[in-house]
Amino acid sequence: MRGGGGGSPTAVMDEAPLSDDERCRVPVLMGTSHAVFVSVSEGRPGDPSVSLRFFTAEGELPACGHGTVAALAFLAERAGSAGGEEYRATLHAAGRVFDGWSVPVREEPYVMAAFEPGPVDLREPTPIECDLVLPALGVTPDVLAPGIRVASVGRSRLLVPVATRSALAALDPDFERLRAACDRLGLLGCYVHSVPTPTGSLAARMFAPSIGVPEDVANANSTACLAAHLAGQGITDIAVDMGDSLGSPSTITATVQQSPSGPLIHLGGAAKVVRTVRLP
Repeated sequence: MRGGGGGSPTAVMDEAPLSDDERCRVPVLMGTSHAVFVSVSEGRPGDPSVSLRFFTAEGELPACGHGTVAALAFLAERAGSAGGEEYRATLHAAGRVFDGWSVPVREEPYVMAAFEPGPVDLREPTPIECDLVLPALGVTPDVLAPGIRVASVGRSRLLVPVATRSALAALDPDFERLRAACDRLGLLGCYVHSVPTPTGSLAARMFAPSIGVPEDVANANSTACLAAHLAGQGITDIAVDMGDSLGSPSTITATVQQSPSGPLIHLGGAAKVVRTVRLP
């Protein structure tokens, strides 16, 4: 979300005895790109243990950043978190255990939620990765900026910098060609972003046709990947605008702090529960 509106609609459901095929139908039925299934068990007082599973119409994902934010908003509302009270939970997804939390925004119908996405792996792309993906994206040498990377927090994706926001807005990928390239290379998708300002402000678009999402309104885990990359350049706080090309503006924030075990990323955004639907 941005300014209380926009954002990436995500279906959130309590865990149920569904097959994976049935889980893949949920985002289709709800008209969303993703669905997250939530299972809550008792943990420490004030710190429930929550298991998360993420699906698109194409299958299960090991992680989903905006799905995690949506789940935290759902859980906070159900717990009755209000009046500035913080909601906290220990989250479990794809073998990882990590912290998540949300705080209501005063006099607004939404919460600010955040979590720790975990370590990010970064590497230089191979020539064949660039040769297959960049033409499919429509990124030409005159708009490509330095710093292209392959990054992973669960699954690999390509981070592609372009010189300006206008160059980003003008992209018109060949989605069939891009899907074929990503399938061949084992990539989740491509996160194309503008060069950040000195204060860490930038824009991005996420293209992931291989998982049934030609363009994602908001992609938090890719933002975490970018934050880890930019931290090596001394930029430790970023605010990324997404969704404008789809008429659903959102802003994702990420902060990188150094810890004894390495860089620690806090990833967040605003979210609210907009409607409740009983599925057939």
